Amino acid sequence: MCRLCDPQKPQTPCPTRRDFLKAGAVAGAAGTAGLGLTGTAYAQQAAAATLPEGLGTPGRRVLIKGGAVMSMDDAVGNFAVGDVLIDGKTIVAVGANIDASDAVVIDAAGKVVMPGFVDTHHHQFETALRSQLANGILINDGRPANASNYYETILQGFSMVYRPEDVYINELFGGIAQLDAGVTTVMDVSQIHHSPEHSDAAIEGLRDAGRRGVFGYFEGWGERAKYPADAARIKQQYFSSEDQLTTMVMGGEIYLPGYEEAWKIGRELGLPIALHVVGTFGMQPTFDELGAAGMFGDDNIFIHMTGMSEDGWKYAADAGAHISLSVPIEMHMRHGTPPIQKAIDMGFSTSLSTDVECTMTADFFTQMRGLITLQRMFANEKALAGQEYPDLMNCMQAIRHATMGGAEGLKLDRKIGSLTPGKEADIILLDAQAINVAPLNNVPGAVVTLMERNNVDTVMVAGQIKKWKGQMLGFDIDRLRTELESSRDYLFEAAGIERDLFA
Repeated sequence: MCRLCDPQKPQTPCPTRRDFLKAGAVAGAAGTAGLGLTGTAYAQQAAAATLPEGLGTPGRRVLIKGGAVMSMDDAVGNFAVGDVLIDGKTIVAVGANIDASDAVVIDAAGKVVMPGFVDTHHHQFETALRSQLANGILINDGRPANASNYYETILQGFSMVYRPEDVYINELFGGIAQLDAGVTTVMDVSQIHHSPEHSDAAIEGLRDAGRRGVFGYFEGWGERAKYPADAARIKQQYFSSEDQLTTMVMGGEIYLPGYEEAWKIGRELGLPIALHVVGTFGMQPTFDELGAAGMFGDDNIFIHMTGMSEDGWKYAADAGAHISLSVPIEMHMRHGTPPIQKAIDMGFSTSLSTDVECTMTADFFTQMRGLITLQRMFANEKALAGQEYPDLMNCMQAIRHATMGGAEGLKLDRKIGSLTPGKEADIILLDAQAINVAPLNNVPGAVVTLMERNNVDTVMVAGQIKKWKGQMLGFDIDRLRTELESSRDYLFEAAGIERDLFA
């Protein structure tokens, strides 16, 4: 059962609990034909009917066979034609030709087999506002064209009217959409904690999407907001186990009053502390003061890091902090120039993140292309001017930022980020025979420079199939879309903002 289940209509399948894995998939299509299945549900039934026999059977190993395997682990290596053997949720072997006669075989011929993408910063509660701020910048600069901006319109406008039910469907739909694009892990920066009920709804939406999620407990507003004090309750209720798909990070925004208490609580609870670090908001002096006071640690995730001083960068580097870059958004919304080269030169562990879908897509092919093209543009400008220039980023390095970099930042690198025996099987299969990719000549090059989200053929999280042959499994997407549209309509009305499709 989920928040969208209707106890008055028990005959209607739960929109987040459809079981389409092989057992009886074809028979199930006939057996449920009278229950009003939507078009997406029928498409899922058709895809599920092609799942290999025995997939999902407890105790049965799975062999992904014959793909171009890109492990993202130098000790494991890459294989032009290779296999990945999975036992339960764990990768047990990666190699050129694995003998596992007892295993269920997934034919990966014509596919790139690689770790799922890791997004270290995504505001999923804004899913219903997709593209609403497509032309917007971060804060109001006084020009009429920028009167609609992120801080005033989204954070101080729309976000103030969210109900818990809006939080839930936005979180859920945003999570499913990214899972469809091969992003198997996210840190959700949910700045929507207006009450404990809002927090619970965010966690449930994150969890019900069925992927690996890191709940970022950030601020809320209003008299019922319990941030940051509710962190202990949330951690005990939802994140007491180390062996689960969802974990927790503490938000500690230094541009807000009282951030010191958030940092204190986060460290008492043993949580990483994440924050936006943006020069546009005048954070540099506070950031430098914290660094000089020795407050930074390897538990910090600094998002953006635009406009910071040399001292601030040194404090962060000396502490072993992690940097999360949102390159397309930073360029588009005036956060400042993405500090790609600075992070590289100073040896930071660095990841990619999608930030806000009210302004730009949350797929990772866009993130990788934004990263590599901007880094190379600056380096090439120096080369053309006859100056010393840094090494040009290559495609494998861009993919590392999108996988292992994110796993390191979220303290999950012992579990995910590479196809390494002993890690959990968060794996994606990308179609290299599709019309926009074939013929395959260079695996990392194809992934970074050619592919789109439609090339994501199969997605696995902790050994469980979430997407198969281009179809998400387990969700009534049509019904969820309707729920999201209803939330969108409420939010616009409650915020007093007219929805203009051509603004």
